[in-house]
Amino acid sequence: MLTPGFADPVLHAQAAFRAVLDAMSRPGRVQLAGPGLAPPAPLMRASAAVLLSLADAATPVWHDAGADADAWLRFHAGAPVATTPRDAAFVLATGAPPTLAALDAGTEEEPERGATLLIQVEAIEEGTGLRLTGPGIEHEHRLLVRGLPDGFVAAWAANRALFPRGVDVILCAWDRLAALPRTVAIAEG
Repeated sequence: MLTPGFADPVLHAQAAFRAVLDAMSRPGRVQLAGPGLAPPAPLMRASAAVLLSLADAATPVWHDAGADADAWLRFHAGAPVATTPRDAAFVLATGAPPTLAALDAGTEEEPERGATLLIQVEAIEEGTGLRLTGPGIEHEHRLLVRGLPDGFVAAWAANRALFPRGVDVILCAWDRLAALPRTVAIAEG
């Protein structure tokens, strides 16, 4: 049985869209998204809210969240499900994510076609951890992320070197999200 999507589809989709927009324009700043959502496990409220506000019939989604989440996303977002991560506009990883290099990075002519990877992590919080620099960050911003895959920082450097092509990442932890646009540099410590 499907659980409901947004209680107020227009208002809540707009709020989720605004949270993603704020997160992308202020990399590493934690935003809240998905209040009141009850997506099927293992979907977290933030990742469900992002997909409900951004995915549609023209944006294929690939995920590893299982049959209940698949039915929920198909019904509420109307997005087709891609057969491989490379074929998806949005990739949702509830477990180990595919490598950034395995995703569509767009083309020189159409860099906006690069995929967005949503990674569900254990926790995200501002103030310590990774050092972020680049557009949208005055000096540097710190973001602690628990649950990132090993080698993420090195893979991110390779992804960033593709600019203007590349993959954007949205980290989701329960009802919190933080974005890592492809323009941001990430260093450990």
